[in-house]
Amino acid sequence: MANNDNKTPHIHWTLALIPMAVLVALQVLVIREFGSDALDGASQTVLLVAAAVAVMMGMLFFKVPWKVIDHAISENVKTIVGAILILFLIGAVSGSWMLSGVVPTMIYYGMQVVSPSVFLFVACLISALVSLVTGSSWTTVATIGIALMGIGTAHGFSMGWTAGAIISGAYFGDKISPLSDTTVLASSVGEVPLFKHIKYMLITTVPSFTIALIIFLVASLCHTPGEAVQADLFAEGLQRVFIISPWLLLVPLATAVLIALRLPATIVLFLSATMAGVVMLFAQPDIVAQVGEGNTFRGLMVTYYGGTSIDTGNEALSNLVQTRGMKGMLSTVFLIFCAAAFGGAMAGVGMIQSLTSALARGISGRRTLVSATVGTGVMANMATGDQYLSIVLTGNIFKELYKEKGFEGRLLSRSTEDSATVTSVLVPWNTCGMTQSLVLHVSTIAYLPYCFFNILSPLMSITIAMLGYKIFRTEKK
Repeated sequence: MANNDNKTPHIHWTLALIPMAVLVALQVLVIREFGSDALDGASQTVLLVAAAVAVMMGMLFFKVPWKVIDHAISENVKTIVGAILILFLIGAVSGSWMLSGVVPTMIYYGMQVVSPSVFLFVACLISALVSLVTGSSWTTVATIGIALMGIGTAHGFSMGWTAGAIISGAYFGDKISPLSDTTVLASSVGEVPLFKHIKYMLITTVPSFTIALIIFLVASLCHTPGEAVQADLFAEGLQRVFIISPWLLLVPLATAVLIALRLPATIVLFLSATMAGVVMLFAQPDIVAQVGEGNTFRGLMVTYYGGTSIDTGNEALSNLVQTRGMKGMLSTVFLIFCAAAFGGAMAGVGMIQSLTSALARGISGRRTLVSATVGTGVMANMATGDQYLSIVLTGNIFKELYKEKGFEGRLLSRSTEDSATVTSVLVPWNTCGMTQSLVLHVSTIAYLPYCFFNILSPLMSITIAMLGYKIFRTEKK
Protein backbone atom coordinates (compact mmCIF):
# COMPACT_ATOMS: atom_id res chain seq x y z
CA MET A 1 0.00 0.00 0.00
CA ALA A 2 1.45 3.33 -0.96
CA ASN A 3 1.73 6.09 1.54
CA ASN A 4 2.42 9.37 -0.18
CA ASP A 5 0.43 11.65 2.09
CA ASN A 6 2.31 10.82 5.28
CA LYS A 7 -0.71 9.01 6.72
CA THR A 8 -0.19 5.60 8.26
CA PRO A 9 -1.65 2.71 6.23
CA HIS A 10 -4.27 0.24 7.33
CA ILE A 11 -2.47 -2.87 8.63
CA HIS A 12 -4.28 -6.01 9.63
CA TRP A 13 -3.91 -6.63 13.35
CA THR A 14 -2.37 -10.08 12.78
CA LEU A 15 0.56 -8.45 10.93
CA ALA A 16 0.87 -5.87 13.70
CA LEU A 17 1.50 -8.73 16.10
CA ILE A 18 4.69 -9.82 14.29
CA PRO A 19 7.06 -7.31 15.99
CA MET A 20 5.47 -8.17 19.32
CA ALA A 21 5.94 -11.88 18.64
CA VAL A 22 9.60 -11.19 17.88
CA LEU A 23 9.85 -9.23 21.12
CA VAL A 24 8.29 -12.05 23.15
CA ALA A 25 10.40 -14.80 21.53
CA LEU A 26 13.68 -12.93 22.02
CA GLN A 27 12.70 -11.91 25.53
CA VAL A 28 12.13 -15.54 26.50
CA LEU A 29 15.64 -16.37 25.27
CA VAL A 30 17.09 -13.36 27.09
CA ILE A 31 15.42 -14.24 30.39
CA ARG A 32 16.61 -17.82 30.07
CA GLU A 33 20.18 -16.72 29.39
CA PHE A 34 20.58 -13.68 31.65
CA GLY A 35 17.89 -14.12 34.30
CA SER A 36 17.44 -11.05 36.51
CA ASP A 37 20.45 -9.42 34.79
CA ALA A 38 18.45 -9.04 31.58
CA LEU A 39 17.72 -5.40 32.45
CA ASP A 40 21.42 -4.57 32.28
CA GLY A 41 21.19 -4.36 28.49
CA ALA A 42 19.80 -7.52 26.95
CA SER A 43 16.13 -6.55 27.27
CA GLN A 44 16.92 -3.11 25.88
CA THR A 45 18.59 -4.68 22.86
CA VAL A 46 15.57 -6.91 22.29
CA LEU A 47 13.32 -3.83 22.24
CA LEU A 48 15.49 -2.17 19.59
CA VAL A 49 15.50 -5.33 17.47
CA ALA A 50 11.70 -5.55 17.68
CA ALA A 51 11.51 -1.85 16.77
CA ALA A 52 13.73 -2.52 13.76
CA VAL A 53 11.39 -5.31 12.62
CA ALA A 54 8.43 -2.90 12.80
CA VAL A 55 10.37 -0.26 10.85
CA MET A 56 11.43 -2.70 8.13
CA MET A 57 7.90 -4.02 7.72
CA GLY A 58 6.54 -0.50 7.50
CA MET A 59 9.07 0.76 4.97
CA LEU A 60 9.32 -2.36 2.80
CA PHE A 61 5.76 -3.67 2.74
CA PHE A 62 3.59 -0.67 3.53
CA LYS A 63 5.76 2.08 2.03
CA VAL A 64 5.73 4.26 5.14
CA PRO A 65 8.36 7.04 4.74
CA TRP A 66 11.18 7.00 7.26
CA LYS A 67 10.44 10.63 8.20
CA VAL A 68 6.98 9.58 9.42
CA ILE A 69 8.40 6.81 11.58
CA ASP A 70 11.24 9.02 12.80
CA HIS A 71 8.77 11.73 13.79
CA ALA A 72 6.62 9.21 15.71
CA ILE A 73 9.66 7.89 17.59
CA SER A 74 10.82 11.42 18.42
CA GLU A 75 7.41 12.40 19.70
CA ASN A 76 7.21 9.26 21.84
CA VAL A 77 10.66 9.91 23.32
CA LYS A 78 9.65 13.48 24.21
CA THR A 79 6.91 12.17 26.50
CA ILE A 80 9.44 10.40 28.75
CA VAL A 81 11.83 13.30 29.37
CA GLY A 82 10.04 14.29 32.58
CA ALA A 83 10.10 10.70 33.81
CA ILE A 84 13.87 10.51 33.20
CA LEU A 85 14.50 13.55 35.40
CA ILE A 86 12.29 12.09 38.12
CA LEU A 87 14.16 8.79 37.95
CA PHE A 88 17.51 10.51 38.50
CA LEU A 89 16.07 12.44 41.44
CA ILE A 90 14.72 9.17 42.83
CA GLY A 91 18.27 7.82 42.80
CA ALA A 92 19.47 10.87 44.71
CA VAL A 93 16.66 10.60 47.27
CA SER A 94 17.18 6.87 47.78
CA GLY A 95 20.88 7.34 48.51
CA SER A 96 20.51 10.39 50.75
CA TRP A 97 17.58 8.98 52.73
CA MET A 98 19.51 5.80 53.41
CA LEU A 99 22.87 7.24 54.45
CA SER A 100 21.34 10.13 56.40
CA GLY A 101 19.80 7.50 58.67
CA VAL A 102 16.21 8.30 57.72
CA VAL A 103 15.42 4.86 56.30
CA PRO A 104 17.43 2.97 58.97
CA THR A 105 15.53 4.89 61.68
CA MET A 106 12.18 3.97 60.14
CA ILE A 107 13.23 0.34 59.86
CA TYR A 108 14.59 0.28 63.42
CA TYR A 109 11.43 1.58 65.04
CA GLY A 110 9.30 -0.54 62.77
CA MET A 111 11.09 -3.71 63.83
CA GLN A 112 10.51 -2.97 67.49
CA VAL A 113 6.85 -3.82 67.04
CA VAL A 114 7.47 -7.30 65.60
CA SER A 115 5.49 -9.64 67.85
CA PRO A 116 5.16 -13.40 67.25
CA SER A 117 1.38 -13.30 67.69
CA VAL A 118 1.01 -10.78 64.84
CA PHE A 119 4.13 -11.63 62.86
CA LEU A 120 2.66 -12.00 59.36
CA PHE A 121 0.64 -8.81 59.82
CA VAL A 122 3.69 -6.85 60.97
CA ALA A 123 5.99 -8.44 58.37
CA CYS A 124 3.64 -7.21 55.67
CA LEU A 125 3.51 -3.72 57.22
CA ILE A 126 7.29 -3.48 57.65
CA SER A 127 7.87 -4.61 54.08
CA ALA A 128 5.35 -2.02 52.89
CA LEU A 129 7.07 0.71 54.92
CA VAL A 130 10.57 -0.11 53.66
CA SER A 131 9.36 -0.41 50.08
CA LEU A 132 7.46 2.85 50.36
CA VAL A 133 10.49 4.82 51.54
CA THR A 134 12.97 3.11 49.21
CA GLY A 135 10.70 2.77 46.18
CA SER A 136 11.99 -0.73 45.49
CA SER A 137 10.26 -4.06 46.08
CA TRP A 138 13.41 -5.89 45.01
CA THR A 139 15.58 -4.13 47.59
CA THR A 140 12.97 -4.73 50.28
CA VAL A 141 12.66 -8.44 49.57
CA ALA A 142 16.41 -8.92 49.21
CA THR A 143 17.22 -7.20 52.51
CA ILE A 144 14.58 -6.93 55.22
CA GLY A 145 12.76 -9.80 53.55
CA ILE A 146 15.65 -12.17 54.24
CA ALA A 147 15.61 -11.27 57.93
CA LEU A 148 11.84 -11.64 58.11
CA MET A 149 12.06 -15.06 56.46
CA GLY A 150 14.43 -16.15 59.23
CA ILE A 151 12.13 -14.79 61.93
CA GLY A 152 9.15 -16.51 60.34
CA THR A 153 11.00 -19.81 60.24
CA ALA A 154 11.94 -19.43 63.92
CA HIS A 155 8.27 -18.84 64.74
CA GLY A 156 7.25 -21.95 62.80
CA PHE A 157 5.45 -20.22 59.97
CA SER A 158 5.59 -21.92 56.58
CA MET A 159 7.95 -20.28 54.11
CA GLY A 160 5.08 -19.74 51.68
CA TRP A 161 3.06 -17.73 54.21
CA THR A 162 6.03 -15.60 55.25
CA ALA A 163 7.12 -14.95 51.67
CA GLY A 164 3.53 -14.05 50.75
CA ALA A 165 3.35 -11.46 53.53
CA ILE A 166 6.72 -9.94 52.58
CA ILE A 167 5.92 -9.78 48.86
CA SER A 168 2.42 -8.38 49.45
CA GLY A 169 3.86 -5.56 51.54
CA ALA A 170 6.82 -4.94 49.27
CA TYR A 171 4.71 -4.59 46.14
CA PHE A 172 2.14 -2.43 47.91
CA GLY A 173 4.87 0.02 48.95
CA ASP A 174 6.54 -0.13 45.54
CA LYS A 175 3.24 0.52 43.80
CA ILE A 176 2.34 3.73 45.67
CA SER A 177 5.84 5.10 46.29
CA PRO A 178 6.83 8.22 44.33
CA LEU A 179 10.36 6.79 44.43
CA SER A 180 9.38 3.67 42.46
CA ASP A 181 10.56 3.42 38.86
CA THR A 182 7.57 1.25 37.90
CA THR A 183 5.20 3.85 39.33
CA VAL A 184 6.99 6.59 37.40
CA LEU A 185 6.95 4.46 34.25
CA ALA A 186 3.21 3.69 34.50
CA SER A 187 2.30 7.34 35.08
CA SER A 188 4.55 8.34 32.19
CA VAL A 189 3.00 5.82 29.80
CA GLY A 190 -0.47 7.03 30.78
CA GLU A 191 0.67 10.67 30.48
CA VAL A 192 -0.53 11.38 34.03
CA PRO A 193 1.25 13.52 36.68
CA LEU A 194 2.97 11.23 39.18
CA PHE A 195 1.15 12.23 42.36
CA LYS A 196 -2.20 12.34 40.58
CA HIS A 197 -1.54 8.78 39.43
CA ILE A 198 -0.62 7.64 42.96
CA LYS A 199 -3.67 9.29 44.52
CA TYR A 200 -5.98 7.62 42.01
CA MET A 201 -4.38 4.23 42.64
CA LEU A 202 -5.30 4.42 46.33
CA ILE A 203 -8.93 3.75 45.37
CA THR A 204 -8.09 0.17 44.38
CA THR A 205 -4.82 -0.34 46.26
CA VAL A 206 -5.95 0.46 49.81
CA PRO A 207 -8.92 -1.98 49.82
CA SER A 208 -6.74 -4.77 48.37
CA PHE A 209 -4.00 -4.17 50.93
CA THR A 210 -6.51 -3.91 53.80
CA ILE A 211 -8.03 -7.28 52.94
CA ALA A 212 -4.53 -8.80 52.70
CA LEU A 213 -3.59 -7.39 56.11
CA ILE A 214 -6.75 -8.81 57.70
CA ILE A 215 -5.93 -12.26 56.31
CA PHE A 216 -2.36 -12.08 57.61
CA LEU A 217 -3.55 -10.89 61.02
CA VAL A 218 -6.03 -13.75 61.37
CA ALA A 219 -3.41 -16.27 60.23
CA SER A 220 -0.93 -14.90 62.79
CA LEU A 221 -3.41 -15.01 65.66
CA CYS A 222 -4.22 -18.63 64.83
CA HIS A 223 -0.55 -19.62 64.93
CA THR A 224 1.57 -20.75 67.88
CA PRO A 225 4.72 -18.55 67.77
CA GLY A 226 8.34 -19.29 68.62
CA GLU A 227 11.29 -16.97 69.42
CA ALA A 228 12.54 -14.11 67.24
CA VAL A 229 16.30 -13.62 67.02
CA GLN A 230 17.19 -11.96 63.72
CA ALA A 231 15.08 -8.89 64.44
CA ASP A 232 17.27 -8.13 67.47
CA LEU A 233 20.42 -8.62 65.42
CA PHE A 234 19.15 -6.26 62.74
CA ALA A 235 18.17 -3.63 65.31
CA GLU A 236 21.54 -3.93 67.02
CA GLY A 237 23.38 -3.62 63.71
CA LEU A 238 21.42 -0.51 62.71
CA GLN A 239 22.21 1.15 66.04
CA ARG A 240 25.88 0.25 65.72
CA VAL A 241 26.28 1.77 62.26
CA PHE A 242 23.83 4.69 62.25
CA ILE A 243 22.72 7.38 64.64
CA ILE A 244 19.11 6.36 65.20
CA SER A 245 16.86 9.20 66.30
CA PRO A 246 13.16 10.05 65.98
CA TRP A 247 14.29 13.54 64.91
CA LEU A 248 15.36 12.04 61.58
CA LEU A 249 11.72 11.29 60.85
CA LEU A 250 11.26 15.01 60.26
CA VAL A 251 12.62 14.48 56.73
CA PRO A 252 9.84 12.11 55.57
CA LEU A 253 7.34 14.23 57.51
CA ALA A 254 8.46 17.37 55.65
CA THR A 255 8.35 15.43 52.37
CA ALA A 256 4.79 14.36 53.15
CA VAL A 257 3.87 18.01 53.71
CA LEU A 258 5.37 18.96 50.35
CA ILE A 259 3.36 16.21 48.69
CA ALA A 260 0.21 17.37 50.47
CA LEU A 261 0.83 20.87 49.10
CA ARG A 262 0.65 19.26 45.63
CA LEU A 263 3.99 20.57 44.49
CA PRO A 264 5.37 19.00 41.28
CA ALA A 265 7.14 15.68 41.83
CA THR A 266 10.49 17.03 40.60
CA ILE A 267 10.41 19.85 43.17
CA VAL A 268 9.36 17.53 46.00
CA LEU A 269 12.09 15.02 45.22
CA PHE A 270 14.76 17.71 44.83
CA LEU A 271 13.88 19.36 48.15
CA SER A 272 13.64 15.98 49.88
CA ALA A 273 17.09 14.95 48.64
CA THR A 274 18.49 18.33 49.70
CA MET A 275 17.02 18.05 53.22
CA ALA A 276 18.35 14.51 53.61
CA GLY A 277 21.79 15.65 52.44
CA VAL A 278 21.92 18.41 55.07
CA VAL A 279 20.74 16.00 57.77
CA MET A 280 23.35 13.46 56.67
CA LEU A 281 26.18 15.94 57.24
CA PHE A 282 25.09 16.55 60.85
CA ALA A 283 23.63 13.18 61.88
CA GLN A 284 25.98 10.74 60.12
CA PRO A 285 29.35 12.54 59.68
CA ASP A 286 31.38 9.34 60.07
CA ILE A 287 29.43 7.60 57.29
CA VAL A 288 29.83 10.61 54.97
CA ALA A 289 33.57 10.60 55.62
CA GLN A 290 33.75 6.86 55.00
CA VAL A 291 31.93 7.12 51.68
CA GLY A 292 34.08 10.08 50.62
CA GLU A 293 37.33 8.44 51.73
CA GLY A 294 37.89 11.20 54.25
CA ASN A 295 36.44 14.00 52.12
CA THR A 296 33.01 15.18 53.30
CA PHE A 297 32.07 16.96 50.08
CA ARG A 298 33.08 13.94 48.01
CA GLY A 299 31.04 11.68 50.29
CA LEU A 300 27.96 13.83 49.83
CA MET A 301 28.29 13.88 46.03
CA VAL A 302 28.93 10.13 45.82
CA THR A 303 25.81 9.51 47.89
CA TYR A 304 23.73 11.41 45.36
CA TYR A 305 25.13 10.10 42.09
CA GLY A 306 26.99 6.86 42.80
CA GLY A 307 26.44 3.55 44.51
CA THR A 308 27.55 3.24 48.13
CA SER A 309 28.25 0.25 50.32
CA ILE A 310 28.62 0.24 54.11
CA ASP A 311 30.08 -2.79 55.89
CA THR A 312 27.88 -3.47 58.90
CA GLY A 313 29.23 -6.91 59.74
CA ASN A 314 25.89 -8.42 58.75
CA GLU A 315 25.46 -9.39 55.11
CA ALA A 316 21.69 -8.84 55.00
CA LEU A 317 22.02 -5.48 56.74
CA SER A 318 24.87 -4.43 54.47
CA ASN A 319 22.67 -5.20 51.46
CA LEU A 320 19.90 -3.12 52.99
CA VAL A 321 22.01 0.03 53.41
CA GLN A 322 23.62 -0.32 49.99
CA THR A 323 22.49 2.44 47.62
CA ARG A 324 22.51 2.96 43.84
CA GLY A 325 22.27 6.74 43.48
CA MET A 326 21.51 8.39 40.15
CA LYS A 327 23.98 6.12 38.39
CA GLY A 328 21.92 3.10 39.42
CA MET A 329 18.98 4.43 37.41
CA LEU A 330 20.81 4.31 34.10
CA SER A 331 19.68 0.80 33.15
CA THR A 332 16.04 1.80 33.75
CA VAL A 333 16.54 5.01 31.76
CA PHE A 334 18.08 2.94 28.96
CA LEU A 335 15.08 0.61 29.05
CA ILE A 336 12.58 3.48 28.93
CA PHE A 337 14.31 5.05 25.93
CA CYS A 338 14.34 1.74 24.04
CA ALA A 339 10.71 1.07 24.99
CA ALA A 340 9.78 4.54 23.73
CA ALA A 341 11.59 3.80 20.46
CA PHE A 342 9.69 0.52 20.10
CA GLY A 343 6.34 2.15 20.88
CA GLY A 344 7.11 5.03 18.51
CA ALA A 345 8.05 2.67 15.69
CA MET A 346 4.88 0.66 16.17
CA ALA A 347 2.81 3.84 16.18
CA GLY A 348 4.61 5.39 13.21
CA VAL A 349 4.00 2.36 11.05
CA GLY A 350 0.37 2.17 12.18
CA MET A 351 0.57 -1.08 14.14
CA ILE A 352 -0.55 0.34 17.47
CA GLN A 353 -3.57 1.85 15.76
CA SER A 354 -4.35 -1.49 14.16
CA LEU A 355 -4.20 -3.36 17.48
CA THR A 356 -6.31 -0.79 19.30
CA SER A 357 -8.89 -0.87 16.52
CA ALA A 358 -9.13 -4.64 16.80
CA LEU A 359 -9.53 -4.41 20.57
CA ALA A 360 -12.04 -1.57 20.28
CA ARG A 361 -14.41 -3.76 18.33
CA GLY A 362 -14.91 -5.94 21.40
CA ILE A 363 -15.04 -3.10 23.96
CA SER A 364 -18.31 -1.37 24.72
CA GLY A 365 -17.64 0.53 27.96
CA ARG A 366 -15.54 0.96 31.07
CA ARG A 367 -16.06 -2.63 32.27
CA THR A 368 -14.72 -4.33 29.16
CA LEU A 369 -12.06 -1.63 28.68
CA VAL A 370 -10.56 -2.01 32.16
CA SER A 371 -10.96 -5.80 32.06
CA ALA A 372 -9.12 -5.93 28.74
CA THR A 373 -6.36 -3.68 30.10
CA VAL A 374 -5.92 -5.78 33.24
CA GLY A 375 -5.97 -9.00 31.24
CA THR A 376 -3.38 -7.65 28.82
CA GLY A 377 -1.12 -6.60 31.70
CA VAL A 378 -1.24 -10.08 33.23
CA MET A 379 -0.73 -11.81 29.89
CA ALA A 380 2.13 -9.46 29.03
CA ASN A 381 3.90 -10.50 32.23
CA MET A 382 3.56 -14.11 31.18
CA ALA A 383 4.55 -13.43 27.58
CA THR A 384 7.46 -11.00 27.96
CA GLY A 385 8.75 -12.14 31.35
CA ASP A 386 9.37 -8.58 32.52
CA GLN A 387 7.14 -6.06 34.34
CA TYR A 388 8.74 -3.02 32.68
CA LEU A 389 8.00 -4.32 29.22
CA SER A 390 4.50 -5.30 30.33
CA ILE A 391 3.79 -1.78 31.58
CA VAL A 392 5.07 -0.22 28.37
CA LEU A 393 3.26 -2.62 26.04
CA THR A 394 -0.05 -2.39 27.91
CA GLY A 395 0.13 1.38 28.04
CA ASN A 396 1.03 1.78 24.38
CA ILE A 397 -1.67 -0.61 23.19
CA PHE A 398 -4.50 1.06 25.13
CA LYS A 399 -3.43 4.73 25.30
CA GLU A 400 -5.26 5.89 22.18
CA LEU A 401 -8.23 3.63 22.89
CA TYR A 402 -8.80 5.29 26.28
CA LYS A 403 -8.70 8.70 24.61
CA GLU A 404 -11.07 7.54 21.89
CA LYS A 405 -13.53 6.13 24.42
CA GLY A 406 -13.33 9.33 26.46
CA PHE A 407 -11.69 8.00 29.64
CA GLU A 408 -8.99 9.73 31.65
CA GLY A 409 -5.36 8.67 31.34
CA ARG A 410 -5.18 7.96 35.06
CA LEU A 411 -7.67 5.11 34.60
CA LEU A 412 -5.23 3.57 32.12
CA SER A 413 -2.18 4.09 34.34
CA ARG A 414 -4.01 2.66 37.37
CA SER A 415 -5.32 -0.38 35.49
CA THR A 416 -1.82 -0.98 34.14
CA GLU A 417 -0.26 -0.88 37.61
CA ASP A 418 -3.04 -3.01 39.11
CA SER A 419 -2.07 -5.74 36.68
CA ALA A 420 1.38 -5.45 35.11
CA THR A 421 3.25 -4.23 38.21
CA VAL A 422 1.90 -6.52 40.91
CA THR A 423 1.40 -9.81 39.04
CA SER A 424 4.94 -9.96 37.68
CA VAL A 425 6.17 -11.65 40.85
CA LEU A 426 3.56 -14.42 40.44
CA VAL A 427 5.04 -15.65 37.15
CA PRO A 428 7.89 -18.17 37.67
CA TRP A 429 9.75 -17.19 34.48
CA ASN A 430 9.29 -13.46 34.95
CA THR A 431 12.38 -11.56 36.16
CA CYS A 432 10.48 -10.60 39.33
CA GLY A 433 9.27 -14.13 39.99
CA MET A 434 12.71 -15.61 39.42
CA THR A 435 14.50 -13.02 41.54
CA GLN A 436 12.20 -13.17 44.57
CA SER A 437 12.14 -16.96 44.45
CA LEU A 438 15.93 -17.13 44.47
CA VAL A 439 16.36 -14.49 47.17
CA LEU A 440 13.79 -15.94 49.56
CA HIS A 441 14.61 -19.58 48.72
CA VAL A 442 10.92 -20.30 48.12
CA SER A 443 9.51 -21.47 44.81
CA THR A 444 7.09 -19.11 43.08
CA ILE A 445 4.37 -21.76 43.17
CA ALA A 446 4.86 -22.13 46.95
CA TYR A 447 4.38 -18.44 47.79
CA LEU A 448 1.87 -17.57 45.03
CA PRO A 449 -1.30 -18.62 46.99
CA TYR A 450 -0.29 -16.33 49.88
CA CYS A 451 0.47 -13.16 47.88
CA PHE A 452 -3.01 -11.89 48.62
CA PHE A 453 -2.37 -8.26 47.70
CA ASN A 454 -0.92 -9.22 44.32
CA ILE A 455 -3.85 -11.52 43.57
CA LEU A 456 -6.52 -9.08 44.76
CA SER A 457 -5.21 -5.97 42.96
CA PRO A 458 -6.27 -6.87 39.39
CA LEU A 459 -9.59 -8.22 40.67
CA MET A 460 -10.19 -5.03 42.65
CA SER A 461 -9.42 -2.92 39.58
CA ILE A 462 -12.10 -4.74 37.58
CA THR A 463 -14.57 -4.58 40.49
CA ILE A 464 -14.19 -0.81 40.92
CA ALA A 465 -14.65 -0.38 37.15
CA MET A 466 -17.85 -2.42 37.29
CA LEU A 467 -19.14 -0.24 40.13
CA GLY A 468 -18.13 2.90 38.24
CA TYR A 469 -16.70 4.50 41.39
CA LYS A 470 -14.60 7.64 40.72
CA ILE A 471 -14.42 6.90 37.00
CA PHE A 472 -14.96 10.03 34.97
CA ARG A 473 -15.42 10.66 31.28
CA THR A 474 -13.59 13.29 29.29
CA GLU A 475 -14.63 14.96 26.10
CA LYS A 476 -13.86 12.84 23.07
CA LYS A 477 -11.47 14.42 20.62
